[in-house]
Amino acid sequence: MATKTANVLARVEPDIKEKAETIMSQLGIPVSVVINMLYKQIILTKSIPFSLSIPPEPIARNEMDTQEFDKMMQIGLEEAKADCSRPAVDVFADLKRGIG
Repeated sequence: MATKTANVLARVEPDIKEKAETIMSQLGIPVSVVINMLYKQIILTKSIPFSLSIPPEPIARNEMDTQEFDKMMQIGLEEAKADCSRPAVDVFADLKRGIG
């Protein structure tokens, strides 16, 4: 028995579409399957199946007390010791792309 289907029409930024479809292709998953999975998850969870939130604004040093600052610095030190870092040039390139 054939399954009925319906079309979904959505406008997507060309570079976003290309990047996402490249990844889906590498995974061997057609776009229609991904969209169908998303719709099924929306139905199953009765929500969008990922977090939608506005990230917190960065806090300036003069807005932190000493305890908050020390905690932030400790986390950074632990990440550095664990080699969880990226070259500054890559970080600035990402920031530049986000601004542009």
